Amino acid sequence: MKVHPPSPTRRQFLVATAGAAAGSLLGTPARAAADGAIETKVISHQPEIYHGWPTVARRSNGELWAVCSGGRDEHVCPFGQVVAMTSKDDGATWSWPRVLLDGALDDRDAGALETAKGTLLVTTFTSLAYEPGLAKAEKEGTWPAEKLAIWKATRDLLTPEQRKAGLGEWVLRSTDGGLTWSHPLPTIVNSPHGPTQLKDGSLLYAGKQLWTEDKKIGVCESKDDGLTWQWLADIPIREGDNGALNYHELHGIEAANGSIIVQIRNHNKAHQGETLQTESHDGGKTWTIPHSIGVWGLPSHLVRLRDGRLLMSYGYRRKPFGNQARVSTDHGQTWGEPIIISGDGKGGDLGYPSTVELGDGSLLTIWYEAMKEPKKAVLRQARWTLPG
Repeated sequence: MKVHPPSPTRRQFLVATAGAAAGSLLGTPARAAADGAIETKVISHQPEIYHGWPTVARRSNGELWAVCSGGRDEHVCPFGQVVAMTSKDDGATWSWPRVLLDGALDDRDAGALETAKGTLLVTTFTSLAYEPGLAKAEKEGTWPAEKLAIWKATRDLLTPEQRKAGLGEWVLRSTDGGLTWSHPLPTIVNSPHGPTQLKDGSLLYAGKQLWTEDKKIGVCESKDDGLTWQWLADIPIREGDNGALNYHELHGIEAANGSIIVQIRNHNKAHQGETLQTESHDGGKTWTIPHSIGVWGLPSHLVRLRDGRLLMSYGYRRKPFGNQARVSTDHGQTWGEPIIISGDGKGGDLGYPSTVELGDGSLLTIWYEAMKEPKKAVLRQARWTLPG
């Protein structure tokens, strides 16, 4: 296991060197939680950093882990790191962020899970999405000299061949409560909020293959607590849809009746911008054809509450900009009316909420959001209760 000692980040080093060198149904009105949000606040500590795509997980001892892509300048940039904060008081206070992974590529969306064995898993993927914008800026000379020098220095840490070889979907593991972490281990798919654990002890990871030609949509599984992953099943593509191009950012949960629910961010023309859903009744070996559940908003995160109900939380990137949730009382067959978790956003650069149930039955949701102030995206949380 590798312990990450405190050290200057890749970006801090490059700033110093390159900087010197450069000089219910759609349309149903949503309602707020009946008792209102108990508390809504910014929880990230670094206003100079852009934060993105978080997941919150609650450990068996009650400790909360919030992971995200930190260390960033912008929504798309080369500086992303996987960072984590912890809370021992149900989100009243959060630790200073700790860098779990800072590779030479952009480390993006972070998922989190504690397995039944007590292992902490954090998922991510690496990206080169910043390269076209950088190439354009080099050609046209439209960026400030310092920014251009720093981005180029970051890109050129590796050769083009090395950068391409570094693309992948990854999981980090800790077997000592987060004190030390493994090197990145390959998974087969990625999705922002990571895998889920089934009652038989296996881990099910619904997602998309990012760096293959066919970009398969489906589920893989791990039977060794996240060390290795095997392909389990394809998720079928709805007639008329392009799954490889327009299905994204899946998440799954096992319902109390044993069925498995997976939701999909959909960008096909049919039900564009809505969440689609597919179900498995045989442990993930086969899946129904994805179908609309009448929910505009994405991507979603699923959690099973202690009373057996399912809760989905999702970003809402039109007025009122923010995050919403819905509850299913029938194992995901139908979903209730929308509940507003937050609705005060300035625009669509927000969302990816995830939710945990706290010890007292209240709920805590964490998401990222670009606010009016500070200028760069932050992590926000709401602690709230379901309508009575």
